[in-house]
Amino acid sequence: MDAGLAALLGAAVGSLATLGSAMVTGRAAARSQFAQWRRQHRRDAYVDYLTAVYDRDVALDAVREALCADRPDMGEVDQRMERFRAQARAVHRAAESVVLEGPQSVAEALHRAVHAAEGLAEVVRRMVRDARAGDASRKEAGTALAAEREHLLYEAVKGLRAVAADVLGDRRDPASR
Repeated sequence: MDAGLAALLGAAVGSLATLGSAMVTGRAAARSQFAQWRRQHRRDAYVDYLTAVYDRDVALDAVREALCADRPDMGEVDQRMERFRAQARAVHRAAESVVLEGPQSVAEALHRAVHAAEGLAEVVRRMVRDARAGDASRKEAGTALAAEREHLLYEAVKGLRAVAADVLGDRRDPASR
């Protein structure tokens, strides 16, 4: 084989190897960028949801606080309930993004948190109806049940945060979450 042909063949093989390497590197970079993009969208959806949950819980705490009085000011209770309803709608909107971004494990944890929140909200709505009717006979039991349901909600949200952190690759010590 003549030296010129060997050099040409060597250059061609080198070019093909370089091109192949560039393609592999490019695909790996694209996959990495997509994974980062996906992780960021999930993180944003999870944070938006948890922020909405916090705001809703603050609004619900305000309702419970207004109900603590011996004779609750029903105008104040109604005003606080309206704020709670608005915050609950924001939570439902944010939940849709979490379900959309997934994965299924996060959606399942989200549904547990939603169920726990509905349980607490129902107890508080019952307490509001009783206060409106002037019936204080179940106030103590309602307050105790609300505290129990609040704890269940706290545990469900804590579980959601843990699942979301696992999905996002945040492997910090679970006690610090």
